[in-house]
Amino acid sequence: MTRLKYAWSGLLLTLVGCATTPPLPPPPSATGEASWRAVVPPGTTRYQLALGEVSSGGTPFQRVTPAYPPSLLARCPPPQEVPALLIVDGQGKVGEVRVTGEAQADAGRHAFIDAVRVAALQWQFSPLTIDHWAADADGNSHVVDSETKPFSLSYVFRFECHGGKSSVSTEASRAAHP
Repeated sequence: MTRLKYAWSGLLLTLVGCATTPPLPPPPSATGEASWRAVVPPGTTRYQLALGEVSSGGTPFQRVTPAYPPSLLARCPPPQEVPALLIVDGQGKVGEVRVTGEAQADAGRHAFIDAVRVAALQWQFSPLTIDHWAADADGNSHVVDSETKPFSLSYVFRFECHGGKSSVSTEASRAAHP
């Protein structure tokens, strides 16, 4: 009987202890911000337009902000910059992301590189179009034909963390590579 009394007392204390434990607050959520600024790396090549050719398009209409790697947010490392070359096809879709120094990167850096790649592969651009113009016998100009071209853009993605809050920004440069 005494053992049963102690068992009931222990169970009652356990239940009372569970009922009075305050809930833990939810962890803070990380958010990112993005901005773009054009830069032109040395040696950038561009399409050379012939007389009567006009280019248009190649402008972004969908950009996805890279997510700050959650596994690194608690540690809050110093700011990271990830230079990347986005290869855009003739339809305006990013098909490849090349990151400078990726082969030599450690695991922490790879987390930032992966975040850039995941986001940048979702970006979309209006196709880069080159129109060929000519004049008829009356001197009126008109488009003879058009073609879309692939191009590339250089970006520097910057990741920063301040007190457990993240921010992401990018700097862009346009390079039309043949």
